[in-house]
Amino acid sequence: MSKAIKTNSAKAWLLAARPKTLTGAWIPVIIATALAYSDHSLKWPPALLCLLFASLMQIAANFINDLIDFRKGTDRNDRLGPERACAQGWITPRAMETGIAITLICACGAGLLLLLWGSLWLIAIGIACVVFAFLYTTFLSYIGLGDLLVFVFFGFVPVICTYYVQTGTITEDAVICSLASGLVIDLLLIINNYRDRDTDRHSGKRTLIALFGERFGNRQYLITGILAWACCIALACHQHIMALVLASLFLPLHWMTWREMVRIHHGKELNRILGKTSRNMFVFAILVALGLIV
Repeated sequence: MSKAIKTNSAKAWLLAARPKTLTGAWIPVIIATALAYSDHSLKWPPALLCLLFASLMQIAANFINDLIDFRKGTDRNDRLGPERACAQGWITPRAMETGIAITLICACGAGLLLLLWGSLWLIAIGIACVVFAFLYTTFLSYIGLGDLLVFVFFGFVPVICTYYVQTGTITEDAVICSLASGLVIDLLLIINNYRDRDTDRHSGKRTLIALFGERFGNRQYLITGILAWACCIALACHQHIMALVLASLFLPLHWMTWREMVRIHHGKELNRILGKTSRNMFVFAILVALGLIV
């Protein structure tokens, strides 16, 4: 495949950006914006800027992960995950450095525009997003903190910030939505770590599943999805009953995907579960958003 892709070409950059991972960036913005709408405070300009910022940061994180893994030599031939652009020769390391810088500058530009609707503390949040995009790949994912980082930077931070720049406040419902978002997006990291558990142990990457084993991993996946749905019970208690009713349609999808994951158990075939997990996450977000709007 790599021979058909010209080095540093548009196609190479598209592959390096890994557009399928953008689902994780969109979910918290969708949920928070739906909640803002339900509270009669929807503002499209800051909502779209949040979506742009989140998307650019996800792409930048993918670029950083690609480059750091290449330099650490962790893109081995036995790797089961997505092929990396630098390792495949699609993007040169120098070009990837430039791509990271440009993407981060654009993301920060979008973030600064949000100050028109927010306070200066948003600058600190933006800096933290950039710092942890680097720390995740270089350090934190190696000591079992990947799940916590996903929970914070794909749950609490984007939902709270997206809701705040539209409404000017932070509510209990926004916190509940941030919990649901962080939990459901963590499913993608869990299945990724479940698939790569053997190669992660070999490379010294101590994810929770690499530390505690395959059985822990499949239970973590199932329970995390159920907990994401359970957050909607709290929303129902706050008069968002339809959020719970519609989100319940996510449970059979999650259960069937989990059963298939356990059956496959290991190998490249688990990549199919990655795709289904991404689909389930997005379905969950749309169902919750519709429930909040209704």
